[in-house]
Amino acid sequence: MLSGYEERREAFAELGVSIVAATVDSEEETARVAEPLGFPVGYGVTRAEGDAIGAWWEERRDHIQPSEFVLSRSGKVMMSTYSNSPVGRMDPEETLTLIRFLNEMRAKSKA
Repeated sequence: MLSGYEERREAFAELGVSIVAATVDSEEETARVAEPLGFPVGYGVTRAEGDAIGAWWEERRDHIQPSEFVLSRSGKVMMSTYSNSPVGRMDPEETLTLIRFLNEMRAKSKA
């Protein structure tokens, strides 16, 4: 999924969007995944950090589940998804469509 964001990184940048990812994985594991990506990928996310960003921590297996957010410039959560499987994650192309829509609505409200 991260590769899809990388493929569209320039399109996101044209919309003024920064992409940031993070994982509970170690620095070494994350470096392998992040190597081909042109956006930052944090590593070693703790439960306290996951709680602070509103992520979903699974008690049974004691790990963070995929938690994705579209934030405004002020840090307000505009949209989010939570998943306990590979299904239901934010699709990169759909996310671009969403951001274009949000930008259009913001522009109309200023007119």
